[in-house]
Amino acid sequence: MKHNDLFTIEYQLHGEPKSFIIRHAALDNLTAWYWAGCDAGVERIARNEREAAKKLDRAQMERKGIANVKWRLAST
Repeated sequence: MKHNDLFTIEYQLHGEPKSFIIRHAALDNLTAWYWAGCDAGVERIARNEREAAKKLDRAQMERKGIANVKWRLAST
């Protein structure tokens, strides 16, 4: 059985559309916002669980210019 773990994340950074593809086992809205923040350079990629606990929330991301985060399975 084929397992598709590639996702496209689309977002806006200060009104400019951005998108990227990421390989992830499972994606949800919170994780998509986190990776959009990493792509935009306002969030750090966590090296351990302690850093992962310090993620910015959606309101903080929006104050830094990230908006309209959407994600979907990447088409092959």
